[in-house]
Order: sequence, then C-alpha cells, then structure tokens
Amino acid sequence: MTQDSTLPLARRYDTALLDLDGVVYRGADAVPHAVSALLEAAEMGMHLAYVTNNASRTPDAVAEHLVALGLPATPQDVVTAAQAVARMIAEAVPAGAKVLMVGGEGLRVALEERGLVPVTSADDAPAAAVQGYRPDTSWAELAEIAYAVQRGVPWFAANTDLTMPTARGIAPGNGALVTAVAKACPGQWPQVAGKPEIALHRETMLRTKAERPLVVGDRLDTDIEGANRAGVDSLLVLTGVTTREQAEAADGPHRATYVADDLRALLKPQA
Repeated sequence: MTQDSTLPLARRYDTALLDLDGVVYRGADAVPHAVSALLEAAEMGMHLAYVTNNASRTPDAVAEHLVALGLPATPQDVVTAAQAVARMIAEAVPAGAKVLMVGGEGLRVALEERGLVPVTSADDAPAAAVQGYRPDTSWAELAEIAYAVQRGVPWFAANTDLTMPTARGIAPGNGALVTAVAKACPGQWPQVAGKPEIALHRETMLRTKAERPLVVGDRLDTDIEGANRAGVDSLLVLTGVTTREQAEAADGPHRATYVADDLRALLKPQA
C-alpha cells in the first residue's frame, strides 16, 4: 500500500486492529465520536477488526454489542485473548484434556472450540489452569487456581491488564486477579496470551490476514508495546486509561507512532 503521509490513516493502512474497552466503548456505551469515525474509515476502505484482551465474552456477543452501537461487525471480525490462550493451551496439553477455568463465557467457548474440557476444581485432575476476566469472580475460584498451580499444573492467563475502563471509572482488571493468585504461589507467573505478548498478535494475523495493519489502543503497556514488539505501527487514543502527558513522556516500546484525542484521527493525515 502507498505510504503517502498526506493521506488519512484510513487510506494508508488496510486494517485497523481496534482495541475495544476504552477505544470503541466503555461498558455498554460507545466512546464519543467512535462510531461515526469508524463508519467513515470503513467507507474509505479500511477493514475494521476488533482485538481485545478481555476474554469474558464470546466473539458473537462482542459483535452483537458492536452492531447495537451501529457498527458493522460479525463474529469473524472479533479476535479475543480467550481464543489466543485456548490455542496456546491446546498446543501444550493432550487433545481433550481437562482445563481448570476461571473466567467468562468467552473463555469457556474458546476452550471447547479447541476440544478442551473446562472444569472448576483443582481436584478434577486438570492438565492446565487458566484465568480470564469475569466481573463476579470469587475468592473460592481464585483459590482453586492457586491450589492447582501449587500442585505443578501449568498456569495460563488470557491477559494481565491491571485495570480496565468502565462507564463508571477505572476498575481492576484480570491482571489484578492474576496477581492475587501469584501472591499465594511465590515464584510462579502464568504464560500470558494477551497484549503485549505475541500470542494474541499471532491469532489476529492468522484470522484477519492484514497486510498493512494499524494497531489502535488506549494502553501503552499492552496495545502500544504489543504493536512495537510485532513491528506494526500504532495509534494511541486518549479515551481510555492513558493521559496525553503519559503518552508524550513514553519512550522505547511504549512510544506510539501516532497519538490523538479519539478515533477521528483515522480520518486525517497524521504526523
């Protein structure tokens, strides 16, 4: 594709790999200007792919949410950390193995699609243990993961985002729950699929076949670092957890190619 810097980003890149929480929506509500900007970017020829570290919902549920907001989306347009971590686990354990799971419907469906059997107790002889975000996760569920890890069961996590933006403010993310388990298992840390690790990017490239992607996110330590690790350009939008001061001070793996207030930046040339 042409890299004429006078063109809008939506014409310079063939695919937007869009984070969701804090970029497209906060909770149930769309981020201001997100829907209209993405519709116009799609009209310019940019393919919209939705890539999320949040493993709680299925691609079908995410696509329904996006359509309800007014965006064109199918389940095939959505790539989740649940899908990425399920692939990782399936490559590490025998076919049909039991997996101790703490997480939402999205993680359960992703595991079952890989032929794995979700279980709820460390006493069920799981071949692996995995954590994904679910807002009503209980102490008892975290304890089961800890018991399994203490017994030597391989531990995986969909993502380790410490926080996540919601309609009411910034809330603890899956990384906070993973850290709680790690405190009970000194010296242990899970294999992680989500951004900035490479597993979710691998899953995304396999599913979208993007040739000139632009990663769009709101977090320096996941979206932007992940893009830099993958050698992909990135746009940081200031509608989630990162402030302009933090973005401008970032360097090395946390420095974005572009920084903008919101997704309307896709419709304009950017320095």
